[in-house]
Amino acid sequence: MAALPVENHGSPVMELLNISKSFGATHALQDVSLTLRPGEIHSLLGENGAGKSTLIKIMTGVHQPDRGAIHLDGAPVQMASSADAQRKGVAAIYQEPLLFPDLDVAENIFIGHQDRGPFTRWSTMYEEAAQILASIGVQIDVRAPARGLTLAEQQSIEIAKAISLKVRVLIMDEPTASLSAYESERLFQLMQDLRGRGVSIVFISHRMDEVFRLSDTVTVFRDGRHISSRPRADVTPQSAIAEMVGREMGLLAPRATTAAEGVVLSVDRLGRDGVFEDVSFEIRKGEILGFAGLVGAGRTDVGLALFGIAPAHHGRATLDGRPHAPRSPRQAIDGGIAYVSEDRRQLGLSLPMSSSANISLPVLDRFKGMLGMLSRRKEAEVADEFRRRLHIKTASVEAPVGRMSGGNQQKVLLAKWLNTAPRLLILDEPTRGIDIGAKAEVHQFISELAAQGMAIMLISSDLPEVLSLSDRIVVMREGKQMATLDRKDATEQVVMAHATGQGDQAA
Repeated sequence: MAALPVENHGSPVMELLNISKSFGATHALQDVSLTLRPGEIHSLLGENGAGKSTLIKIMTGVHQPDRGAIHLDGAPVQMASSADAQRKGVAAIYQEPLLFPDLDVAENIFIGHQDRGPFTRWSTMYEEAAQILASIGVQIDVRAPARGLTLAEQQSIEIAKAISLKVRVLIMDEPTASLSAYESERLFQLMQDLRGRGVSIVFISHRMDEVFRLSDTVTVFRDGRHISSRPRADVTPQSAIAEMVGREMGLLAPRATTAAEGVVLSVDRLGRDGVFEDVSFEIRKGEILGFAGLVGAGRTDVGLALFGIAPAHHGRATLDGRPHAPRSPRQAIDGGIAYVSEDRRQLGLSLPMSSSANISLPVLDRFKGMLGMLSRRKEAEVADEFRRRLHIKTASVEAPVGRMSGGNQQKVLLAKWLNTAPRLLILDEPTRGIDIGAKAEVHQFISELAAQGMAIMLISSDLPEVLSLSDRIVVMREGKQMATLDRKDATEQVVMAHATGQGDQAA
C-alpha cells in the first residue's frame, strides 16, 4: 500500500512558529517551526535527542515553550495541559503505553472523558469501546483489566483512546515499535482512513521503510534544530539519514557470516502447555539464529523458557552438551545464558539507578571487596569499559539510566547481560524504539559478538533486521514452528508466507 499522492491539503490546522525550549543549559529546541495540514501524514525524523519528543510535548501541553507561538486554524492558542490539548483536538500516542493497570480496557479508552458518578452509562461505554477496537481489527475483552496485557495490546488501547477523543491532530510516536508486521499493516490502513477523514497525523518512526511508505511530508531534526521539510517524493532514505546524523550512513545491509562450529544449544520438541509446542533447533558457536513471526506466535515464550522465567513442560534442551532445564533465571545465568528483554523500562533496567549499578546487577558477587562490601570502584571500572566499548553517551557512569536516550539505555541493557559472560545471548527486540544511528551501532556490535564466537538467538518483529543479521531463521505461528530457513532461501515474502500459514504458497 503506497502513500497517496501529495495534494494541497488546505489551510494549516496547526502551526508551530519559532518554538524554543531549554532545560538548564541544554537547548532542546531552537527556533523550530512546523506546519500541519488537514489530511496529511507528516513524518518527523531525527536521532534520539534531536528534539522530536520535546516538540510533541509542547504540542500536547506537557511542556510550555520558552519562546514562540502555537496556532490552531490560524489563531494563537496556549496548550495549558495535556487535557487542554485533547479538548482542542490534539492527542498523542507514545512509544511506551501508559495505561492504568487496575482499570478495565474500556475505562482506559475513555479515561478522562467518560460519564462520571451514579449516571455513568457503563453499557454504552463498553459497547463503544468494543466498536472502536473492532474498527482497528483488535479483539480484546473490554471488561478485562489492563494488567497483564501484551505490549501490542496496550498499544492498541492507546490508539483506541486517541480515536475516542475525535482528534484533529494525532501524534504517533513509534506506534509500531511493539507490533508485528500484520498488526502494523492494520495500523497503516487505519492511518490512511484517518487521513481520508481530514485528520492530520504526525508520525515518528525509526523504521525508514514505514516513513517513506506512508508520508506526505518528511521533516528532519538534528540537535534541536529544524533541518528540512519536504514532500516525500523529494526525499530519499539516504538523504534523510545524512541530514539526521550529519554524515552519510549506509542502510541496513546483510552481515558477513563466518563458519559456525560446535553446537552450543540444542532444543528438541520443546513445549509449554497452551503456549508453544514441538519446537526444535540448534544454535552453533558464532551463529545468529533469528526468530520471526507475528506477535503471539510464541517466539518470546521460547526465549523465556530457555531463560527459566516460564519453564517448558515438554521436550529437552542441552547447553554445551549438558541437560538444560532452568527453573529460574539464576539457573540460566549460571548455565551461561543471558536474556535481553524487549521491555527495557519495565523488565530490563532500574531507571533510577546508575549505568554502573545496572551493569553489575546480575553478578554482584564479582564486585564484593573486603568484608563482603560492594566495591563501587570495581563497578565503575567495568561500567566505564563497557561505556567505551559500546559507545554509550553519558556524562558519568554514575548518572541515572532514566536520563539517557533510548538508544543509550539499550546499550546499557546489553552491557548488563554481556557482563555475565554468556555462552548464549538471547536478544528480544534489541533495537525497538531506538534511532537509526544507535540501531546501526547495535547491529554492528551484534555482528562483532557473533564473529567472536558467541551464539545468539535473535527475536525481532523488524523483518529486515532478522533477514540482514541471521544465518538461519525459525518462523513461528500460533505457538508452532512453521519453518527453519537458511539465509539464502529467506526473503520477506517467504518468511511472511510461513508466519501467516501460507507456507505452501512460498515453496
